[in-house]
Amino acid sequence: MSSRDELLVHLRDLDLGRPVRVGIDGYCGAGKTTLARWLVEELGRAGRPALHVDSDGFHHVRERRYRQGRDSAHGYYDDAYDLEALAERVLRPLGPGGDRVIATAVHDLATDAVLTDRTTSVPADAVVVFAATFVQRGALRDLWDEVVWVDTDEPTATARGIARDAEALGGPEAAAAAYDARYQAACRTYVAEERPRERASIILDPSDPSGT
Repeated sequence: MSSRDELLVHLRDLDLGRPVRVGIDGYCGAGKTTLARWLVEELGRAGRPALHVDSDGFHHVRERRYRQGRDSAHGYYDDAYDLEALAERVLRPLGPGGDRVIATAVHDLATDAVLTDRTTSVPADAVVVFAATFVQRGALRDLWDEVVWVDTDEPTATARGIARDAEALGGPEAAAAAYDARYQAACRTYVAEERPRERASIILDPSDPSGT
């Protein structure tokens, strides 16, 4: 199990001759996005180009996201993220033989607009970090160079997620209900079907004093 600083050094020194594709995985509320932002900031300070591709820009439109119901765990698991766009417009262009031109977003969560013009060219020595639940689903597993599982247990992650999302979800009680019925229920399906912790290349210790 790695500490946050050990992970930073590993990614700083990893040379593939092309961009390094890093997926940050874990339960909802585990600290994935916090870790991704920290990594990009610290890699930049260390002189390594780094980019955080925000998972909020890779959702499906609302009609697709909620077609199984706003409280549906299966709906969140199947329809929340546009994983095909992530593969075709981010991960494959960064892989062997890719042109390194990627989409930074394909959807605007606030307006529900589909985006086609949010692109950037990535330096060959960059580290590109994407943090989201379900990053190891199916064919995506073979498109990452490293996958970091943030090893926060489900109860701790749930408590953090409720505190973070209470205002957006209508208060603490509504947030707790949403996590139980939709978000962590979908995570349990993911863990059972894909065994993401076992398949991750790096397990991050959430008790590390540097934290996530």
